Amino acid sequence: MISDWETFGPLLHGTARAWRQKLDERLKPMGLSQAKWRTLLHLSLARDALTQAEIAGRLGVEEPTVVALLHRLEKEGWITRRNSTRDRRCKMVLLGRRAQRVITRINATADELRHELLSEIPASELQTCIKVLARIRQKAEKNDKVSKSAASSVYPSHNGQNRDRHPISSKKALRGVEEGRK
Repeated sequence: MISDWETFGPLLHGTARAWRQKLDERLKPMGLSQAKWRTLLHLSLARDALTQAEIAGRLGVEEPTVVALLHRLEKEGWITRRNSTRDRRCKMVLLGRRAQRVITRINATADELRHELLSEIPASELQTCIKVLARIRQKAEKNDKVSKSAASSVYPSHNGQNRDRHPISSKKALRGVEEGRK
């Protein structure tokens, strides 16, 4: 017999996947695939422009995958990319005019679906579900930060190489490790 512990993960994942697929079906007539609308949604929710790396992190994909997606979105007029004023190696991504006109329709469609899927669930049960999911997410993110910070103090992130994978002199490498401890 399968326990609740064993069914929780697959149920959570399957629910999120089914919800995204439903929304995907409704947004397809607008010319939006799941990858496109999820990217536009993250951009619309951000306070400022996002870097390509930040978008990759929010979508849970590798940066090269996002670069190809952003190229298509830019070509179709959904987004614009500009060089960062702080770091010229970074591209800042902004919603384009086409996306700005459609984002309210995306949000309205998402709200309509949310209402359909949650309308028959009692408010008390929904509140309990939200609290439980928030606690699980918080614990998972806390554990991620702990393991990342522990690993970074033991293994410097540059691994003795710069961004272009050229060796860093031992003097510079030691300075980077010491700065990381401050």
